Amino acid sequence: MKHRLSRRAAVGALAASATLGIEKYRIIDPHVHVWKRDPKYPWAKETTNPPDYDATPEMLLDLMKANDVEKTVIVQVIHYRWDNSYLADVLKKYPTYFQGVARVNPESPAAPDDLSRLVEQQKFRGVRISPAANASGDWISGPLMPPLWKRCETLKVPMLVLTAITRIPDVEKLIEKFPELTVVIDHMADSPLDKPEQLNMLLALKRYPKVFVKISHTWSLSKQPFPYTDSQAQVKRLYDAFGPQKLMWGTDWPLVENHCGYAKALSVVRDEMKFLSADDKSWILSKTIERVWPFA
Repeated sequence: MKHRLSRRAAVGALAASATLGIEKYRIIDPHVHVWKRDPKYPWAKETTNPPDYDATPEMLLDLMKANDVEKTVIVQVIHYRWDNSYLADVLKKYPTYFQGVARVNPESPAAPDDLSRLVEQQKFRGVRISPAANASGDWISGPLMPPLWKRCETLKVPMLVLTAITRIPDVEKLIEKFPELTVVIDHMADSPLDKPEQLNMLLALKRYPKVFVKISHTWSLSKQPFPYTDSQAQVKRLYDAFGPQKLMWGTDWPLVENHCGYAKALSVVRDEMKFLSADDKSWILSKTIERVWPFA
């Protein structure tokens, strides 16, 4: 004999779940890449070692479905440099599932106008810059940066920064100039675990209300096997400083497949970081991301 849950019992169950801090939320992955080996989308001339395999949105959608990930932010992969054509076509084909972050040439005076075109005409929702730690990345402190950051602020799209921890003080100078701009620091600035004092440069950004940090790359920083306890200790320091409302996970698919794989990249946050509460996870896996990239 089948028993139906009464309306009163159903409401009571929902209330109990809320009391326990159990919340239904959709999982959103804020950091993946896609590409396809296709003459229609040539690699940039600077790309000397392009991937010998495809990472298509269809492959990604299969992984998302298998892992209950509903939405994803795709970041323009460096192999194409400033030609965002492939990602633009992906976004046009699958608008329900994806938002996109573009790249523009940070050493070009045309970068602000390029960004405006990508945002206004092709619906990109952010830009990523990658200043190297050595002298080749000194443009981060040059005269072309303020106009690009200002345009990003005007367009109300986030600025993503992929860089080494030693570049964070240079990034902070720009954050100070543009406090209304949402800035996302990718992959914990790859701060090395064997130099814990260097993380202080990233922790210093906690005072800026619009700075967010991706706690991705636990798998690449770690010297240990899954679940990367040494990297988790670094995440805990960031958690204590920023709080879950300013942290977000990310798989960095397909690069993660060379390490633990997509499913474990999710599991290490959802299941293995024991210092996170159910409410914390609802932020790091979902609500923080939607603060930066709202999805319908």
